Amino acid sequence: MGGLKPPSAEEPVQSGRRRRQRRRRLQPARRGARGSAAGSGSSGSFALPAGAVEGRRVEPRRSEGAMAASVPWACCAVLAAAAAVVYAQRHSPQETPHVQYERLGSDVTLPCGTANWDAAVTWRVNGTDLAPDLLNGSQLVLRGLELGHSGLYACFHRDSWHLRHQILLHVGLPPREPVLSCRSNTYPKGFYCSWHLPTPTYIPNTFNVTVLHGSKVMVCEKDPALKNRCHIRYMHLFSTIKYKVSISVSNALGHNATAITFDEFTIVKPDPPENVVARPVPSNPRRLEVTWQTPSTWPDPESFPLKFFLRYRPLILDQWQHVELSDGTTHTITDAYAGKEYIIQVAAKDNEIGTWSDWSVAAHATPWTEEPRHLTTEAQAPETTTSTTSSLAPPPTTKICDSGELGSGGRPSAPYFFSVPVTLALAAAAATANSLLI
Repeated sequence: MGGLKPPSAEEPVQSGRRRRQRRRRLQPARRGARGSAAGSGSSGSFALPAGAVEGRRVEPRRSEGAMAASVPWACCAVLAAAAAVVYAQRHSPQETPHVQYERLGSDVTLPCGTANWDAAVTWRVNGTDLAPDLLNGSQLVLRGLELGHSGLYACFHRDSWHLRHQILLHVGLPPREPVLSCRSNTYPKGFYCSWHLPTPTYIPNTFNVTVLHGSKVMVCEKDPALKNRCHIRYMHLFSTIKYKVSISVSNALGHNATAITFDEFTIVKPDPPENVVARPVPSNPRRLEVTWQTPSTWPDPESFPLKFFLRYRPLILDQWQHVELSDGTTHTITDAYAGKEYIIQVAAKDNEIGTWSDWSVAAHATPWTEEPRHLTTEAQAPETTTSTTSSLAPPPTTKICDSGELGSGGRPSAPYFFSVPVTLALAAAAATANSLLI
């Protein structure tokens, strides 16, 4: 009795028959398999299925219907892989393209690599198929090249779409003679030279600049901001030896060159004056005051002073008026048209050498104009107030003068002289009216 526990309400007592049936269901034939699994609660132990290995997951057997359903998916995967291979063959470069330059307007024949002349091929440019009538065998023929013909050309085997050859075509022109100029806007520090081509080539160009002072080679430092400019420092001021600057240009289609020779003083040309301002002169309808500043790039205006040239005109006229100034940075225009807007510009030049700068940024101004005045006097003040008086009424009593209205020295103040005529006129009018009534 002590070892037995009565059955609880949640776990009813099963009969012997039910226990035997349950034991038979939970104990399949082992067939030599080893191992067991622990059950939970009142369940007994049970064996692993036949053929199972302890510690390995047992996969359920798939039905024939499920296997049949997976066949279309496998076919789709195979087709997708084949399509990916074809796309890769058509679109992915398998070799480094051959770079080729051709002249604008010329005809060109592009070979399909090492393919035979009669090989079955297809050509594409930038991913777009080309018409078969452009082919001569396996070669691509382009006539009358235009800029739009530039691009990546690819040749494929027609059946397998295997990439045979690639050509990166650039259409352009050989360079014409470059335009070269040199200028000193920082005299006496040095000068710079700049160049450009008169017409574009549409393909990369290479420039080479050489500067000689007599037989000595000068260093030409490239401008960090402008690729077609370089700077040269003066080694000897006031030198009588000429400078020679040569430039050559080349690209894949041709070559050209030019050179210039000059004296030091002939290329001096300052930058335009800065901060040009024009203002009207108060109470002077024909004057404008103009001010400006020496260009900031001119390094030593004290040792190398500049002179200035001023031009101005009203906007209603096309003809300029000019004034040359030997020094100073101000000027007053004295012959302006009153009320007309003016445009003013200033140029600069070294006092002794070089040429005039370009014109400055234009300044605009209009001469002073007098504002219209509205004149009023004290005599008009009483007239602004009117009153209606009967003709029969006696004239108003007017105080002619008193001590408060006397000015210095006993003379009447200004209001006295204006009030007397008004009073007399009113008295005369009243007397005339009375006489008519009598």
